[in-house]
Amino acid sequence: GYNDRLSRAFMPYLEQELGQPLVIVNKPGAGTQLGNSYALNQPADGYSILCTSAAPYIPLTVLLQNAPYKVEDFSMINLPSRDYTLAATSSGGPVKTFAEVLDKLKKDPSSLSIGVQPASADYANMVLAFQAAGIDASKLRIVTYDGGGPARNATAGAQVDVGFVGGEGFLPLKSKVRPLAIFAAEKVEWYPDAPLIGATLKTDFVEGSQRGWAVSTKLKNEQPEIFKIIVAAVEKASKNPKAIEALKLQELATTWYGPDASNKAYLDNAAKMAKYVDLLK
Repeated sequence: GYNDRLSRAFMPYLEQELGQPLVIVNKPGAGTQLGNSYALNQPADGYSILCTSAAPYIPLTVLLQNAPYKVEDFSMINLPSRDYTLAATSSGGPVKTFAEVLDKLKKDPSSLSIGVQPASADYANMVLAFQAAGIDASKLRIVTYDGGGPARNATAGAQVDVGFVGGEGFLPLKSKVRPLAIFAAEKVEWYPDAPLIGATLKTDFVEGSQRGWAVSTKLKNEQPEIFKIIVAAVEKASKNPKAIEALKLQELATTWYGPDASNKAYLDNAAKMAKYVDLLK
């Protein structure tokens, strides 16, 4: 997945700044809960850094899975990857615009098949959009997929009429899909041709995956000097021209937002997800 590729591509440049070798430890399972718990259980000594989709998955595990931690137990260093839900269809399909999707579903909610991953930001955005358009979501013909990858492949392969999935992951399939609406407030650099959802429909939405680097808040509070060293190393590696070039070739983000902006984006998204937790259930 994205985080594994990000950590492996970024690792040589972070090693260079830290002056220490790094080892990647994958801990999949329970919607990131196992990996999150593993990271928090490591000593707060600066030798463990978490690379993850902080949002939506840390809030999701707290809201839906009774995770043994709180959203505030994690402090972001930098979240370079900011994904947004993209409503898309197969490039050769008959659907041309999101307005057309809404018109068809208003007349007959079962007229189009909708692909999405359940209990995700994409699912919440799908329901919020259809509610705003006055469409009964309970009557939709929804096809669920266990992950964004399968949902994207189904959309590109016209196995569903419309898919709601994180847009960044669609980039390798860009020629095979037609973007209908992206759930963002401003044009997205990596998908500038995707129409903003606000151009068609006035609806609230939550951000998709916010991926990148974090540590425990315990480390930040109890070892502020170590936290500063890690932040400085991640910043220098993120701004390294060779790192930027290498990650760009893999369609991976290195944008430096920093701890304050990254933490604010993470906490704001967590609050909005809490607001719409009933949709996620």
